[in-house]
Amino acid sequence: MDQVPSSHPPACEDPAYRVFLDSLDYLSPADVRRIKDAYAFSAHAHSGQTRISGEPYITHPLAVAGAVVEWRMDGAAVAAALLHDVLEDTKTSKRELADQFGREVADLVDGLSKLDRMEFASYQEAQAENFRKMLMAMARDLRVVLIKLADRQHNLQTMAGVRPDKRRRIAIETLDIYAPIALRLGLNKLYREMQDLSFQLIHPHRAQVLSRALRAARGNRKEMLSRIQGGITGKLAEAGLHAEVFGREKSLFSIYRKMREKRLSFSQVLDLYGFRVIVDNVPSCYLALGALHSLFKPVPGKFKDYIAIPKGNGYQSLHTTLIGPYGSPVEVQIRTVEMHQVAQDGVAAHWLYKDSEEGGSDLHIRTHKWLQSLLEMQSNDSAEFFENVKIDLFPDDVYVFTPKGKIMALPRGATVIDFAYNVHTYIGHHCSAARVNQDLVPLRTELRNGDMVEIITSPQATPNPAWLNHVKTGRARGKIRHFLRTMRNEESSQLGERLLRQELLTLGFVPLSIPAEAWDHLVKTCGKKTLEDVYTDIGLGKRLPSVVARRLLAREELSADSPSHVALAIHGTEGMAIQLARCCQPIPGDPIIGSIKKGSGLVIHTHDCPTIRKSRSSEPHQWIDVEWEPEEGKLFDIRIKVEVRNQRGVLAQVAAAIAEAGSNIERVAMDPDPEGLHTVLDFTIQVAHRIHLASVMRSLRHIPEVTRISRERGAEV
Repeated sequence: MDQVPSSHPPACEDPAYRVFLDSLDYLSPADVRRIKDAYAFSAHAHSGQTRISGEPYITHPLAVAGAVVEWRMDGAAVAAALLHDVLEDTKTSKRELADQFGREVADLVDGLSKLDRMEFASYQEAQAENFRKMLMAMARDLRVVLIKLADRQHNLQTMAGVRPDKRRRIAIETLDIYAPIALRLGLNKLYREMQDLSFQLIHPHRAQVLSRALRAARGNRKEMLSRIQGGITGKLAEAGLHAEVFGREKSLFSIYRKMREKRLSFSQVLDLYGFRVIVDNVPSCYLALGALHSLFKPVPGKFKDYIAIPKGNGYQSLHTTLIGPYGSPVEVQIRTVEMHQVAQDGVAAHWLYKDSEEGGSDLHIRTHKWLQSLLEMQSNDSAEFFENVKIDLFPDDVYVFTPKGKIMALPRGATVIDFAYNVHTYIGHHCSAARVNQDLVPLRTELRNGDMVEIITSPQATPNPAWLNHVKTGRARGKIRHFLRTMRNEESSQLGERLLRQELLTLGFVPLSIPAEAWDHLVKTCGKKTLEDVYTDIGLGKRLPSVVARRLLAREELSADSPSHVALAIHGTEGMAIQLARCCQPIPGDPIIGSIKKGSGLVIHTHDCPTIRKSRSSEPHQWIDVEWEPEEGKLFDIRIKVEVRNQRGVLAQVAAAIAEAGSNIERVAMDPDPEGLHTVLDFTIQVAHRIHLASVMRSLRHIPEVTRISRERGAEV
């Protein structure tokens, strides 16, 4: 949070500090001494600084530490909370912190500090890199994010003096990132508060109007709510259950979101209130559910059992919606005392048990697994990592089963591919088919609650770029992109080497005759680490082979062999580094030419392709001669147009002739003429080469009903 210079130092014995000290009674005397030292260090480091509100800056770290103490975290975390801004906002170094408070505290504070000393091209890039650093520190130590969330909570509470545009930016960032993280960690109370505070900062007028309407509705429904609560309490007592019943008001933001998403007015949002029932044990939860269903009729399809199948963040409760008096829906949550603690404070509710002999609660195990998955999403691109993690923070889950009956939680909308990568990266990379509930399904199939999913793998199967359109989880997206990037770089490196070799031969130089020193100098002048990196740039079209070749030869006084014209030989099966243009769909046998485009590698066109005429004359340096190198077994898509007389069975005759010529039909479309005499059949067929295509067309000409055949060229590259 912003601070400004101040002439008055913070008071070391103010009432807030004394209350804070009184709350440390669960810690050892040694921890309390270290926390007192951390407070004194932070107060001295921030001396002369105030918040925009005019308060001494130390009030902010003290408030953050107070929230951390409410979660009963250990002494190192409390000390780090008090010191969390000293690296960022003062001249204190990490070494000083480590010398005075230990490496553990210094690492926590470093994980919380922003990267202000680094320069970024934009705020978005800085935000993404800061977020990456925080999540990586969080994956190593969960205390980092808990302190960060407490820091963000207090900043939201004290935004009155901040510029409106900055308030809005921080609030939107909170809704996008920090609130979902709080929910993912089960910190539901903090999640709701962050949402409401952010809503009030983004839409202050709407929040004010909605708050007034909610207060009025509360007064109007007071008698009805009292009657419902009395009925629930009486029914549970009658069933012999010891239970605590209290009302629950929906948060402002959740009401606003429901109004906006479902386009409802405030008066149409009937479920403004709900009730929580806290009982002693799990069997009592189900007994209470039965009692309430006999008191009020349940709404069909509105019952959820999060006790048998907990949410991914550890949340457990029974949810049911009842039809109360006057036909109003009433949502009831039934849980035990321990479940209620977890529902409010999530992973923080179990903080004291993290070092227990049992090795931690199920919640900690699930949280640790999620945090480790963040490490697996690592990418050189901070913005891509940021996007992947944001995708993974969606709260709605579907629960599916492995063939062995293990439950797996995935985001709503997740597909079979997401499931495969969630099981293991190898399974994801090599999945070729899948069965959902024993039925074979496409890999893009969305999963539903209760599906049993079995993945079929093949060593030959590899990720397809189209998979990126069908995955929901950040883990799957990150793994697919990494595989494709690696594979593309390998292919581009091989292509780049061939392009540079061809250029050198054209200039009359044999690559093996060029000294190693010249190659080393080339790598250095290109600003790369290895020669493979230079080849990759050439293959991706980021560098022209002619320019690189001349730079390589610039320092060499070598006698060239007689220049010779060398065309690059391709198979058409090289992969992503070499693409066959969609506009002309070249096949072996066609005269071809290659275009080097930045980021696209080598794109192959036919010589007579109409879409490249202008570019060939205006940008000749981008074009290289290419020729086909025969390869058995590869088929290429090609479009042909066949005009036929309208007679019964003619389509079957044409299809049979194509099949007899050894070609596959990939697609067919029909376009009858207005008079109904002829029909144009637009086929996409697969052929091995130009001679094969000629054979197919010759077979079609033998059919009497065929009046015209032509090879079609597309209109787009």
